[in-house]
Amino acid sequence: MRTYSFEFFPPKTPTGVEKLVNVRQTLAKLDPAFFSVTFGAGGSTRDRTLETVLDIQKSGSEAAPHISCIASSKDEIKELLTNYKENDINRLVALRGDIPSGTQGMGELAFANDLVSFIREETGNHFNIEVAAYPEFHPQAKNAHDDLLNFKRKVDAGADSAITQYFYNPDAYYSFMDNCQKMNIDIPIIPGIMPIINYENLARFSNACGAEIPRWIAKQLEAYADDVDSLKAFGLDVVTQLCDDLLNADAPGLHFYTMNQIEPTLSLWNNLRLPRKQ
Repeated sequence: MRTYSFEFFPPKTPTGVEKLVNVRQTLAKLDPAFFSVTFGAGGSTRDRTLETVLDIQKSGSEAAPHISCIASSKDEIKELLTNYKENDINRLVALRGDIPSGTQGMGELAFANDLVSFIREETGNHFNIEVAAYPEFHPQAKNAHDDLLNFKRKVDAGADSAITQYFYNPDAYYSFMDNCQKMNIDIPIIPGIMPIINYENLARFSNACGAEIPRWIAKQLEAYADDVDSLKAFGLDVVTQLCDDLLNADAPGLHFYTMNQIEPTLSLWNNLRLPRKQ
C-alpha cells in the first residue's frame, strides 16, 4: 500500500495559523497517511511545532512532528517524546537538524542515527520513525558513498522508513534505490516532492540543500521569470511527469512539501488522479 503525506511548517502569526487550518482541512479530504510538521534550527519553533501538531491530531488526522537533536539536550528530547506519547502521537520524523548561527557545540546527540537510537532506547517501538534520505547526497557529505553509509546507520539504529530530499531528476532516486538494495537497506524510501511556483526561491533553497535543478528546467524557468502563470504551468507539468514516472517505477508513495499552500499540491494530486476519501 502506497503512502501519501504532506508537510507543513509551523505558522508565525495568527493569520498564518488560520490559513493553515484551511489548508489542512482541504488536504485532509485527500486522506493522507499523515501531516508532518517541521522543527526550526536548534528547536527555534519548538512551541509552535507542538501547537501545530496537537491541532492536527485533535482534528482527527495523524501528525508526525519533526524532531531534531542539534543543540538539544537528552532531557529536552525526552520531554518532547513524553509530551507526544501523552497526546497519542506515534509517528516522528527524526533529523539531525540545521545548526543555528552562533551555536556553540552540537548537543548531546550529534547525528540523526544517535537520535534514532535514543528514541528507541527511551520509547521502544511506540513511534514509527521516519528519517531523511538524500538521492543527490547531503551537501555536507564527503561523497555519495559516505552519505549512503550515514543513511545506513540511521536504518540500523531503528528507522522504519525514510523521506527523501526533493529532486527533479528521477534517475538520482533510481540510482539511490539500487545502491540501497546493494547494502541490504529495505525500508520504504518515499520520494519528497517540491512543487515549482517561484524560481528565485527554489534556486536559493536548492543551492543551500544540495538539490539539483536540471539545466533544461532551470533555463525554462528563467525564461518565465516575468510570467508567473506560465512558470507555474510549466512547473506543474514537470513535477506531474516526475511523480508519474516515480509511481510507474513502483515508488512506495509521495511526500509533498506543501509550503502551507493548497493549490500547488492539490493540482498535482488532481493531475495524477490520486485517491480521495470515499
